[in-house]
Amino acid sequence: MSNVNTSDQWFASWFDTPYYHILYRDRDYTEAGQFMQRLTQRLKLSKDSHIMDLACGRGRHSMYLNKLGYRVTGVDLSDSSIAFAKAELRKTTSTPSINEGIKDLNPIDASRIEFHVHNMTVPYDQTFDAVFNLFTSFGYFDDAADNLKTIEAIKSNLKPGGYAVIDFMNAHYVVENLVKENSKTEEGITFHNSRRFENGFIYKDIKFRDNDHDYHFTERVSALTLEDFQSYFAAAGVELIDVYGNYQLEDYDQETSDRLIMIFKN
Repeated sequence: MSNVNTSDQWFASWFDTPYYHILYRDRDYTEAGQFMQRLTQRLKLSKDSHIMDLACGRGRHSMYLNKLGYRVTGVDLSDSSIAFAKAELRKTTSTPSINEGIKDLNPIDASRIEFHVHNMTVPYDQTFDAVFNLFTSFGYFDDAADNLKTIEAIKSNLKPGGYAVIDFMNAHYVVENLVKENSKTEEGITFHNSRRFENGFIYKDIKFRDNDHDYHFTERVSALTLEDFQSYFAAAGVELIDVYGNYQLEDYDQETSDRLIMIFKN
């Protein structure tokens, strides 16, 4: 039995496995691309803007932003994810390959996109016109103090007047509509998922068997509310200017919205 629990940096171990990317391979990248198009238009970012994709994973969304014309730096704690992103970037050609349903995509401009390993709780060594933290890539920390440290680091990563976006789940909605158990099969592997809400965290246990080995991983994310984030923003001295409840950038409603998308300004 291989077991990865919620000890120090459990997420680094799980996110570095190939199984993480197999389990989530069916994510809707077209919806994600449309979201980023709406977001950059909403923020009125000029094409010479430099965007940080914070906790970028394998870099798919960094590449969308680059194809929309922006300079992008994608950073992530996972060495394997950054290595994958760099390899994908090397494989790209001048023909857009992920433009289904997305308008205004250009070929990848490899001179305006880069990927680096970086811990999001500490400031980066340069500043940006915008910092995007997308698709619930926040709240995994063992130490709650790291939540505020990350907000403070994002502030440090912004140029004066720059915008930051945190795209988090609406924890209230998720807890109220928690799917306790389900299974899904990807690439011949059946993942058995169970979820629970406990002590302010949402846990997801993932069990599966592959090549005659049993595996058990546990994801854990803090069920942070809008009020929690507002306290972090106040402590960090940043201004929350907009809150949206879905990728269409419609108004946030605690009871019905599936996302909590917050825009703040330095």
